[in-house]
Amino acid sequence: MNHLITRRTALKRLLRISGGLALSAFSGWPRDGLRSVWAGPKKRRFIVEGLGQGEGYSVEELTRRVFEAVGGITQFVSKGDVVVVKPNISWARRPDLAATTNPEVLEAVIGLCQEAGARRVRIADNTINDPRRCFALSGAGMVAKKTGAELIYPRSSLMREMKLGGNRLDVWPVFVPLVEADKLINLPVAKHHGLSSLTLGMKNWIGAVGGRRSALHQDIHQIIVDLAQFFSPTLTLIDATRIMIRNGPSGGRLSDVATRNTLVLGNDQVAADAKASMLFGLSPEQVGHIFLGQKRGLGTYDLQQLDQKQVIL
Repeated sequence: MNHLITRRTALKRLLRISGGLALSAFSGWPRDGLRSVWAGPKKRRFIVEGLGQGEGYSVEELTRRVFEAVGGITQFVSKGDVVVVKPNISWARRPDLAATTNPEVLEAVIGLCQEAGARRVRIADNTINDPRRCFALSGAGMVAKKTGAELIYPRSSLMREMKLGGNRLDVWPVFVPLVEADKLINLPVAKHHGLSSLTLGMKNWIGAVGGRRSALHQDIHQIIVDLAQFFSPTLTLIDATRIMIRNGPSGGRLSDVATRNTLVLGNDQVAADAKASMLFGLSPEQVGHIFLGQKRGLGTYDLQQLDQKQVIL
């Protein structure tokens, strides 16, 4: 079908077909109905900071602990769900260069989703470099092979024009698997970016669409917020085990990398980015898309408004 589809149109169709039972068949809908201590009639917002301070700490265990701090991943992923995990694997770089999401974190999240009974877990990113090289060098391909998760290669047949309804982006090609998911987990790496100051959770959605990337870098902060408003993930887990502190987003030198051994988990994508921005010595309001994200009503960078927890391993 070539006609444009919006989230609202898709929702109406689902409701007609299923009487409302298929509401979760598309990601991006408000998830205020989640039954957890963190989400009830009005979803409670939270931030969990996980710190790996022990010698030889386990990334897998730290990932598990940050989810346990909010009652476990079963509060968000249900039996039978199709879960899409959106890492940042845009560059053909080794994991130690911090240009891509740490494959240990990716593997741990997939494992937790499978333990929760997810029917299928899919890894999706529209890479900048050749996807096969990106998946191989970043470790994502090995994670898929080890866990049985489905690694989705970006191709034109999986892009569909959708109405985003943003201030700058109205209609744009969207990577379809991300809007077909029951649950969508944003799993970016924290790093410097030459145009947007930082690339964290909200900017990671540039890898969730097609089209001309050069156009997406015009008025980049507004476009980041437009995309974040459209995708609205179930959860954001920011990988700051290693961060790129300069020459981002691609880097390429170990001297660009700093070890932080940190994970930031939240259900407010503005707050998650705000928390992670502090690892770079920035205040949230100094980062244009974080400031605009709060102004747009996507979340808050006032972390005092959230339930905050810290996990130390």
